[in-house]
Amino acid sequence: MSTGETPSHGLPPVWLLISLQAVVSAASLVVEIVAGRMLAPYLGMSIYTWTSVIAVVLAGFSAGHWAGGIIAGQDPARSLRLNGWAMAGAALFTASALFILRWAAALILPRTENPLMAIILITSLVFFIPSFMAGIPAPVLARIAVLKDERGAGRALGGIFAAGAFGAIAGTLAAGFVFISWLGTTGTLAAVTIAYLACAAASFLSSGRIETRILPVILMALLVPAATALAAVRAPVVCEFESRYFCIRTVDVSAERGAAAKLMVLDHLAHGISYRDTSQRMGTPHAALLELLARQRMDGRDFSAFFIGGGSYSIPRAWEEIEAVSSMTVAEIDPAVTTIARNQFWFKPVKTSVLDGDARLALRSDETRYDVIIGDAFTDIAVPQHLVTREFFALVRSRLKDDGIYLMNIVDHAGRLAALSAVVRTLQETFPIFEVWTERENTGDRIVFIVLAGQTASNFTTVSEANFGFGNPPRSFSRIKAESVSSLIAKLDPPLLTDDYAPIDRLMGPLD
Repeated sequence: MSTGETPSHGLPPVWLLISLQAVVSAASLVVEIVAGRMLAPYLGMSIYTWTSVIAVVLAGFSAGHWAGGIIAGQDPARSLRLNGWAMAGAALFTASALFILRWAAALILPRTENPLMAIILITSLVFFIPSFMAGIPAPVLARIAVLKDERGAGRALGGIFAAGAFGAIAGTLAAGFVFISWLGTTGTLAAVTIAYLACAAASFLSSGRIETRILPVILMALLVPAATALAAVRAPVVCEFESRYFCIRTVDVSAERGAAAKLMVLDHLAHGISYRDTSQRMGTPHAALLELLARQRMDGRDFSAFFIGGGSYSIPRAWEEIEAVSSMTVAEIDPAVTTIARNQFWFKPVKTSVLDGDARLALRSDETRYDVIIGDAFTDIAVPQHLVTREFFALVRSRLKDDGIYLMNIVDHAGRLAALSAVVRTLQETFPIFEVWTERENTGDRIVFIVLAGQTASNFTTVSEANFGFGNPPRSFSRIKAESVSSLIAKLDPPLLTDDYAPIDRLMGPLD
């Protein structure tokens, strides 16, 4: 044995090493899951966001494992102390993630036109270093476990690897089902910080005698992350409420609207505006057009409606006061959204039934047929994939009455229209009639469209809302000529969206 090397009897027990690996793995996976939620208010929650998070975290782990391998080759006592410093670093950068994110978003978003580049840069700045630090312990703890139990080296290594996998599973489940819902983002990061600090303290204590002059530095390395985590918990929050699905905010827009009104924001996307004293007034163009088209197609007769997504519940709230609407069912996947709509957006359901769950599952489980089905569900800026497929549209048609209509909100780039054309092409596979509507004066990079599908065509080509908002001019909407839409589809040749292949995120991605 070389001089200065710690004998096996002076090394920490294998069970402690296995426990440390389990805690580190769990904590690191909690951060990975929380990363998506943290980025959502700034970058949205899309496949691009999650792809970037997973790639950056894995890159951090890989680099950390490489560095940990170098550390593991040193004297075991020194390796444990360096592992302690790595865990203190992981704690510090995890506790600081909220502040780094806000700094990075303020620095990068105004200066980066390409959203994919912004996602990658911000994710890397915030989450690479804590992932790198969390990757260091695995090779360090594995080598020390082998030194501790040379005869059972295989068993020790197996225990370390199993602990890493078990911890990753436990951390993933805990983050998704417990921590985010109960502690929120900053509370969860604070819990992870404490876990890393505990691992750091255990590493230092297990390394043997520590020089007295180093003790104050170690103490400071443990206290600074704890203080940073406390500051993060007390910092002003971006989300008023963090549910299992969204970062939810309500914004008072009364001053700009000229009357008492609130805006609901889910992650970084505005989902609807409601006026306190005038429920019939729609606060957004897409809600106004959905509401107008549905009522004009029903032509004054009694009708029932099913809503895919609730959001601010602006249309169901307005239709509560319309005698012609006999019944409404709303499938809203997030119960917290419904609670906030009731408490802050003046939604008082009487003839509306609210289902807490996915709309596709709700339609599949109940064979009730409706006069109107309205699709207004979004994940980030795109409709969820399973709600734009040929199979889903077939389900929708089976739940419509003979002259029923399906209305769907679509947002697309003015310079491409790939998502719109793909959705319309897919609807054509199921419905004999389709119509594309939009605001007459629609300008900007992104345009809001409403697609109407059914058995018969509308007998009107324009609709208008006389009182869109207090002091605002009337808004007019027009139907795009069917020949123009058909020409667009022929030109772009968009993919048919199916349950097997529905790249709506790519079609709605940034312009080249």
